[in-house]
Amino acid sequence: MPKYIWLLVIATAINVTGASFLWPLNTIYMHNELGKSLAFAGFILMFNQGASIAGNLIGGLLFDKFSAYKTILGGTGIAVVSAVMLAFTHDSIVSYSIFLVLIGFGSGITWPVMFAMAGSIWPEGGRRAFNAIYVAQNFGVALGATLGGYIASISFDFIFLSNATVFLLYFIIVLLTFRNLDKEKDRQMHTSILQQRAKIQSRTAFTALFILCGGFLIAWIAYSQWQSTIASYTQDIGIPLAQYSSLWAINGFLIVLGQPLIKWVAERITSQKVHIYMGTVIFIVSYLIAMVSETFTMFAAAMVILTVGEMLVWPAVPTLANELAPKGREGFYQGIVNSVGAAGRMIGPVFGGFIVDLYNIELLFIILLGLLIIPFVTTRLYDRKIKVEHNQNMEV
Repeated sequence: MPKYIWLLVIATAINVTGASFLWPLNTIYMHNELGKSLAFAGFILMFNQGASIAGNLIGGLLFDKFSAYKTILGGTGIAVVSAVMLAFTHDSIVSYSIFLVLIGFGSGITWPVMFAMAGSIWPEGGRRAFNAIYVAQNFGVALGATLGGYIASISFDFIFLSNATVFLLYFIIVLLTFRNLDKEKDRQMHTSILQQRAKIQSRTAFTALFILCGGFLIAWIAYSQWQSTIASYTQDIGIPLAQYSSLWAINGFLIVLGQPLIKWVAERITSQKVHIYMGTVIFIVSYLIAMVSETFTMFAAAMVILTVGEMLVWPAVPTLANELAPKGREGFYQGIVNSVGAAGRMIGPVFGGFIVDLYNIELLFIILLGLLIIPFVTTRLYDRKIKVEHNQNMEV
């Protein structure tokens, strides 16, 4: 890989490690330490994800129009200042909420630039460039969640200090080593979703994308419960904080180490539709196990199963979106997929929090199992009209 790809990989791993000290524990801290309801915690996480979406759109626009280096530096600067302020003011729910949202916004600005630069610097690398960033992200999740759980079991204060320290390290790396990124940038390769205001070129394909993304939204609403309601539930039944965090370490390391298995499956089962079907079935099995789990071992088993499903579903939807996209609209379609995933992460904690606050987590699991039928339907139906139009064109 080129030198600057390695630089992006290292920076990504450090950035996500810092973020992963905190994000698995947000709901636990707000609910168990600050005494707020799960629904309230879900609202704050919703605003955090909303700010991240806004940051993504602005970051993509700034990358296209101005400087990759200054965009990453600006986004990282916002995240660093917010993390430092959070480290000293996290006892107040008001300041906690404000700075958590600002961290989401600042971090959101950097991500489209990181991915865009990976493709721009190494276009001949194809998927390998993006896969390198993806693996670095999951390594950071595993490392940060592992360390974060043990640090939080000593004191939550140390978590916020560690989060700020690692963000500061990331900022210094960006400041000192990313200055020449603009020289490597190919401005013609990328467009932001904000620039895609032209008339939709293929309404059939666009409708198909939205049907497909309906199931993707449901999958993310279900998945986000592991970071919110399920996280709080593990504390209610006495599972140590360090063990809960290690669930995300299992998730991250399994994604990194499981790439050969997924490659083997992908070579033998080439249909992305089948990948979604398989992954959704695996999701359902995971939630069935989680629903009856009372020990760390059972939750760990559920997480392993969930991760296998994730590795099948998450890459399949962007791949199908790319196949649907008319020429020159690939970035726009991928932007929609990313926004739908973020919307699921916004809605999920609020939705789950209300159900658990008003009723119980058992009902939430039953509802999630019912909702997970929807991805089967959307995946089955999304391209039906496209096939009909294709057959009509062939007859003509």
